[in-house]
Amino acid sequence: MVPGGFSDVEPATPEVQAIADHVKPQLEKKENTTYKVFEALQYRTQVVAGGINYLIKVCISETEDRCVHLRMYKALRPEPQEPSLTAYQLDKTKTDPLVPF
Repeated sequence: MVPGGFSDVEPATPEVQAIADHVKPQLEKKENTTYKVFEALQYRTQVVAGGINYLIKVCISETEDRCVHLRMYKALRPEPQEPSLTAYQLDKTKTDPLVPF
């Protein structure tokens, strides 16, 4: 793996959903709310020194076009660690592009 820019946008995989699920409690705590729907739709990755940055678009409503964009970091060195939420953007829709922030 070579450090560089973010990958192209890809459809979310079960692994990406698991990463989103892991940081969901962090987002809920910051926003003081509970998300009943939390479905990863798309993602991008960026290899950086010591780990991977993730951008994930997550749908948060069954009835409305409401999404949140998550940025998280997963350290791989010296030992692999659980991902941590580093930033997020609210008030997104399914058609909003998933761009670095």
